Amino acid sequence: MADLASKTCVPCRGGVPPLAGDELKNLAQQVPHWKVIDAHHITRSYAFPDFRQALAFVNQVGEIAEQQGHHPDILLSWGKAEVTTWTHKINGLTESDFILAAKIDKISA
Repeated sequence: MADLASKTCVPCRGGVPPLAGDELKNLAQQVPHWKVIDAHHITRSYAFPDFRQALAFVNQVGEIAEQQGHHPDILLSWGKAEVTTWTHKINGLTESDFILAAKIDKISA
């Protein structure tokens, strides 16, 4: 199995079911710091020592999102950034959500 962070997000055209069951569980295990919420979206909070570093992280996440064509919700506050993602087209999770999560984890390491 390829490392999720080395994959590329694939645009969802709709008409496919959201991930569920073992497939969802398997992908979630590959990004263990992310929380799966109601099998609908994944989220993770990142802590930073100050606003400037949190903002720099958010800007990096934005660059990755643009490169991948897959855009998460990002909440920025002093010393914290929270990222939430799901595939809007199907109102649920696809592999691309987990690919994006793995890429974000890679820059936070």
